[in-house]
Amino acid sequence: MGTRDVILDAAATVIRTRGMANATTREIAKAAGYSEATLYKHFTGKVELLVAVLRERSPGFAHLARAMGDDDADLTTGLTAIATAAIAFYTDNFPMLASIFSDPSILAAHNAGLREVGAGPHRVNEAVVDYLRHHQERGTIRRDADLYAAAGLLVGACFQHAFLGHMNWSDRRPDREAAAGFAAMTTAALR
Repeated sequence: MGTRDVILDAAATVIRTRGMANATTREIAKAAGYSEATLYKHFTGKVELLVAVLRERSPGFAHLARAMGDDDADLTTGLTAIATAAIAFYTDNFPMLASIFSDPSILAAHNAGLREVGAGPHRVNEAVVDYLRHHQERGTIRRDADLYAAAGLLVGACFQHAFLGHMNWSDRRPDREAAAGFAAMTTAALR
């Protein structure tokens, strides 16, 4: 395993354990068994590390990316795959990201860092809009459908479902059942 991979594994562990706001590059480097200088040879800072952890160490991200790329699936089937992956992604990463909101200056710095690397939570919505646009071009979604609203409703429902799971909400539906329901409602609204 290369140095970059060791650092990513350590970052994933430290950030998931301590939260993004409380994790330091020094702590991550130490957990990886390297100096902070070595960490900075591979990553510009904590935000770039977080983005790499989300992309490369989150099973939900990989599933989400695959689901978004399957434009040939039936609309409801495709949206169910996207919703299932989004729920898994948010469930896996919510605890790691929640600490960012603990302090306005941390949130502002994090958002600035995301802009620098061209990342951010809006990218999920944009990818869903692109997926829906492809289906609209194929004629499976009506021409006047509001794709931005549909993407927001689907992604927002997945985020809330994952959040409620962390709150141990007792009457929460199972993830797969919720994803299928969110996808069916989105499909119905688009046709």
